[in-house]
Amino acid sequence: MKYEPNRKSIKQHEVPDWFHDAKFGIFIHWGIYSVPSFAITGLDLGESEKRGSDVHFKNNPYAEWYLNTLRIEGSPTQEYHKEKYGVDFSYDDFVEIFNEEIKKWNPTEWAQIFKKAGAKYVVLVTKHHDGFVLWPSKFKNPHKENYQASRDIVGELSKEVKKLGMRFGVYYSGVLDWSFNPEPITDKISFLENFNRTPEYIEYANNHWYELIDRYEPIILWNDIGYVPTNAYEIVAYYYNKFPDGLINDRWSQIKKEGEEFRKLHHWDFITPEYEVFDKIMKKKWETCRGVGNSFGFNRLETEEHYLKPKELIKMLIETVSKNGNLLLNLGPRADGSIPEFQKNAILGIGEWLEINGEAIYGTRPWVRAEGETIDGIELRFTQTTDNLYVHLFEISLINDIIIESLELEENSQIQLLGYNRKIKWKQEEKDLLVKIPDDLTLTSFLVLKITPKPKL
Repeated sequence: MKYEPNRKSIKQHEVPDWFHDAKFGIFIHWGIYSVPSFAITGLDLGESEKRGSDVHFKNNPYAEWYLNTLRIEGSPTQEYHKEKYGVDFSYDDFVEIFNEEIKKWNPTEWAQIFKKAGAKYVVLVTKHHDGFVLWPSKFKNPHKENYQASRDIVGELSKEVKKLGMRFGVYYSGVLDWSFNPEPITDKISFLENFNRTPEYIEYANNHWYELIDRYEPIILWNDIGYVPTNAYEIVAYYYNKFPDGLINDRWSQIKKEGEEFRKLHHWDFITPEYEVFDKIMKKKWETCRGVGNSFGFNRLETEEHYLKPKELIKMLIETVSKNGNLLLNLGPRADGSIPEFQKNAILGIGEWLEINGEAIYGTRPWVRAEGETIDGIELRFTQTTDNLYVHLFEISLINDIIIESLELEENSQIQLLGYNRKIKWKQEEKDLLVKIPDDLTLTSFLVLKITPKPKL
């Protein structure tokens, strides 16, 4: 269909099947903030925000917010910067270092790692809040010279990702751009005041979005924080008409002028909680995003103890998928493009599990309920396809028979244990299902039972 630049028209766009099927994507935060790669450690976003907005912004756990935290007097980042680089070293001085370091970057290697991890799509930050862009835009920053990467990072990565059959999306910081606004964000009030609303910036941001769409043909437009006071429906309609299978996220809220409340773009394809997983099946498609650690950008202070292990991430993926979500898991490379081993090992661990159990994730949909448990209290999660029900067991030390509460199968049903090539014995005990776990099983993270046909309710 032909989309018009208004709410009524673009609301007819539906989430394409490929996104429902994909389930797992890789997010990448990489920029000049990757040179200092510093933030405090020990707290995730939610824990940090509980301390109050003024404390949070001064002690931001996100390394990609380095420039803003640097501008706050007395912040740990400011103290670190003075000690490490000196008072005369500006944030812009990181540009030359970054552009030298990225000569070592190998986008082919990245794409191969993402593919092996089982990712179906990749979303790259093309411009974060510091305003530094990762592609050779013809729309230059009016306040800074050469404020862009010396390589076409967006184009090179897009090519390699698509070559391996994955899809490629782009992130863009909509209303925040600290190259246009030098005032730091210190609390909730200054956060809203930091939004760029000038005609100069509106034209700049709009031009960037159209350029990204036309040049790189992204499958996802992932805007962040909010968008400038303009008719964003024009961008969305233009995009949908070029790429009907494309999607936009929900972070396109707008403020028209000082003091006005958020004005929503009354359409989005999916919502984007951050460092959060919903506790029930959501009717609307969603995608949770988070880092392997507590920061999106690489933080040199984070050690193994700060990173989630493969088992924890697999559990999060199952939890998310069972409730109609996707997991967009972030990697924060070093300035030279190398991916820290703890991050790499974490996502490759997901890939190993998906090689055996991927059919219970990819292409599935939520069942009538997301959660259940056994008589012994083992947590369960459910996913389904047209013909099969998949029961995910949140326990790896199973040695006895299990009884799943309130699950009735048809007489001719078969149960398989993914990764195990013998039939699984079972019997019905009134409304509960007894499953005999084989004693010769090689235990791995999170076993999955495949039930065919799917129980009728």
